[in-house]
Amino acid sequence: MATRSGDGQTWTIREVADEFGITTRTVRHYEDIGLISPERHGTTRIYHRRDKTRLNLILRGKRLGFPLEEIAKIIDLYDAPRGRRSQLTYVLDQIDERRADLEQRRRDIEDALTELDGFEQRCRADLDRLA
Repeated sequence: MATRSGDGQTWTIREVADEFGITTRTVRHYEDIGLISPERHGTTRIYHRRDKTRLNLILRGKRLGFPLEEIAKIIDLYDAPRGRRSQLTYVLDQIDERRADLEQRRRDIEDALTELDGFEQRCRADLDRLA
């Protein structure tokens, strides 16, 4: 159950995992590799809004196909002071690369579907001739 502490609302690992539709093991993995760093009270993890924001960025990056190393760099830039030209340029370059990769994949899929359509038509025509 989400609780209120002196610095705002907090959540347990289970609540965070459930909210994002991932396992607690996944949340711990992101912690282990340094992408998130919840507050610890003994063995209990306490997640704050910042942790949830970072987790949201991680999952968005994964949906877009970024490797975890790139996601870490982008998240670190998110935490840095805004407006640095080099940071914004880096993120835009990563977006351009990812977009180009996805567009190539789309072309590859469209080509494969066209090839399958042709193969299917030939198979159906052969089947009709055999009937």
